[in-house]
Amino acid sequence: MQRFLKSFRVVVCFLWLSGLAHAQNRSGEYVIAGINISGIKFLDSNALLNMAGLKVGDTLEIPSTRTATAIRKLWETGLFGDVEITATKFEGNKVYLNLYLQERPRVSRIQFEGVKKGDADKLQDKIKAIKGKIISDPLVKNALITVEKYYKDKGFYAVKVNATQPKDTLLSNSVILKLKVERGKKVKADEIIFEGNQAVSDKRLHRRMKIKEKRFPRIFTSSKFVPKKYKEDKERIIKLYGKEGYRDAQILEDCVYFVKPNRVNIYMKLHEGPQYHYRNITWKGNFVYSDEYLSQVLGIKKGDIYDREELDKRLNFSLTEQDISSLYMDNGYLFFRITPVETKVEGDSIDIEMRIYEGPQATINSIFINGNTRTSDHVILREIRTIPGRKFSRREIIRTNQALSQLGYFDPEKIQIEPVPHLETGTVDINYTVEEKPSDQLELSGGWGGGIGFVGTVGVVFNNFSLRKAGKLSNWRPVPAGDGQQLALRIQANGRAFQTYSLTFTEPWLGGKKPNAFSVNLSHSVQRNVFRNRVLGGLQVTSATMSLGRRLNFPDDYFVLSNALSFRQYTIDNYNAGLGYNNGVSRSITFSTTLARNSIDNPTFPRTGSNISLSVTMTPPFSLFDNIEGRANYDALSPQERFRWIEYHKWMLDASFFTPIVGKLVLNTRAHFGFLQTYSKEKEVGPFERFILGGSGLSGFNFLLGSDIIALRGYKDRSIVPFSTGVNAGTGGTVFSKYVMELRYPLSLNPAATIFVLSFVEAGNNWADFGRFNPFNVYRSAGIGARVLMPAFGMIGIDYAVGFDEVRGDPGANGGQFHFTIGQQIR
Repeated sequence: MQRFLKSFRVVVCFLWLSGLAHAQNRSGEYVIAGINISGIKFLDSNALLNMAGLKVGDTLEIPSTRTATAIRKLWETGLFGDVEITATKFEGNKVYLNLYLQERPRVSRIQFEGVKKGDADKLQDKIKAIKGKIISDPLVKNALITVEKYYKDKGFYAVKVNATQPKDTLLSNSVILKLKVERGKKVKADEIIFEGNQAVSDKRLHRRMKIKEKRFPRIFTSSKFVPKKYKEDKERIIKLYGKEGYRDAQILEDCVYFVKPNRVNIYMKLHEGPQYHYRNITWKGNFVYSDEYLSQVLGIKKGDIYDREELDKRLNFSLTEQDISSLYMDNGYLFFRITPVETKVEGDSIDIEMRIYEGPQATINSIFINGNTRTSDHVILREIRTIPGRKFSRREIIRTNQALSQLGYFDPEKIQIEPVPHLETGTVDINYTVEEKPSDQLELSGGWGGGIGFVGTVGVVFNNFSLRKAGKLSNWRPVPAGDGQQLALRIQANGRAFQTYSLTFTEPWLGGKKPNAFSVNLSHSVQRNVFRNRVLGGLQVTSATMSLGRRLNFPDDYFVLSNALSFRQYTIDNYNAGLGYNNGVSRSITFSTTLARNSIDNPTFPRTGSNISLSVTMTPPFSLFDNIEGRANYDALSPQERFRWIEYHKWMLDASFFTPIVGKLVLNTRAHFGFLQTYSKEKEVGPFERFILGGSGLSGFNFLLGSDIIALRGYKDRSIVPFSTGVNAGTGGTVFSKYVMELRYPLSLNPAATIFVLSFVEAGNNWADFGRFNPFNVYRSAGIGARVLMPAFGMIGIDYAVGFDEVRGDPGANGGQFHFTIGQQIR
């Protein structure tokens, strides 16, 4: 109809100009003396004349086809509902024209009918760009497609959307685009039918798909039919065949058809083809490494199933094993390229020729840092392994990425590393782009602990502190920052009954040239026995610690060795602390050393890597100098004399491994072991520094004795201690072991609120002495939980666990338990 109207107008205008000229006997050639454009409101007149191809001064023959051509050009823009050209006046050989254009209405508003408010807001954002544009069929069609796709992606495959364009009475020449949505019910897959598959069973094909039949159990999958996921599922099926050697496999045809208003069947006809195997693999263009060595690194043998995806991993950037590309790129060959070419396909065998371009070794020229608005450049530069003047190394880039992630100052998901090669000079520049995230933490928590009632905690940790900038008042916003130092202040109190104060300062690069981490910690704790506002007695613990750690280069630079020297004094004044004496002073001087290796890829939500540490803490062997021999002589001493100087050596082993399972699902396995003993068999282990298990691992009263509080979910806090009697009853064990398996899945990796859920099984126990140690005699539990990392508060965790074994001496300690933690990871 529109085409007819356009042609009709063109003919009418042509005849009108011809009739007017004939009536006035004006046939002939004229010069256009003026062109008036009427009817437009928003469009530019000069641009419209250019579109029409008419301008003042042109020669126009009347009658002429030029006016018809001009009308057609303007009409085809889709901007006008009516176009007319008329001759308004003749003067000699001059003619004046009027170009009348009726603009098509514009979209003033978009309205939805039949949708929820939340969906309407999201849809408004998706199609808001059409507001103010001229209404047209393509514009309306695109809006309909956008709305349909939105609902189909949510599982409403049978959605219907209709559009109307009522006139907007509030604005001239405007319409409202009204979209009426009938989303219907979510469409689910009733049955998935495969035809033509012989080598791969229906069951394996079903497992490969994310869309499941309605009868299948679903945990991380759904039976909702979503076109995008269906397309991905078809790609997964072809990849499955490819991994099995069926390189010719294809889906010959497929269809989706309704069997009920909200149920569809999926049909796929498959062609598998033959299963292929590798035959001869040859190398061409390699000079640095021999054919034999490259074949050894590749690890593919004659007769192996042809798997192109696995071949690409072994050639390029495998995350778990050495590949051919990393072999070259770790040795400076940045310009290296390798292309596998199928040179011969015979029967079920394929010959591959590896065509290599090695290129020159590249030297790092310059390093550029972008995006750090708070952290000083030198803090980043000291973590960068790619040093100007050295050969390029892909491994060092990966290590740098891990090091920057572990700083905790930047969003690990947004660290970008871009090598910029210069083939003409054989050099490369490397751009590091980071995005700052909040790293300081505020601890505000409360809980019940150790029979002393409610304990409140206020703490603040400045993880990117700068002592160097502290002398300038303008840098205190709220504290000077940017040099990577740590300052932690913590107060824990229960009125007069319990108070503890601590201050820690850490400089991770003492001297600024080497990664020597120097730390100082001062703390003072008071536990009082208060009765009717009178202090009847108390326990005071004062400690000071200095530590120095350094990064090692052997066996690799994931290793860190740290040493610490501590002094601690326990002052007991008319107070029963379970020590066997109510008055006295005990002191300890300890030297501890820790060897740790941390290769996790992300401190917030690790996917790969491990964290292993072995620590030894020891006091001087005071028993060698006290001239007391024999157990009987030790037993004859009072507890105050036996524990005047605390003596022990303590060993701790912690190992945590992260393994990706499928997609974002990660398995975390952990093992922990601790052992406490004196130097002399004749001297008993004191009540200090022991191991206590149970609950969330949050410390209460027991930490005043230096005890290690080990979490064991599914049991009450600090409920698992050796069942014994005597001086040290209930103060903890001297040997413990614990084992954990945990499945983790992230819901959000946004640095503003990282969230992941988990399920776990764990077991552990502790024993009074090593002679009773049995790693298989453990308390078992299982449960589920969630973690939320909020930059201001640290890691917040909640778990629900069930303990399966009754605790000896405390029958009600196991069972269903909720555990809440803040600012810490459960060990």
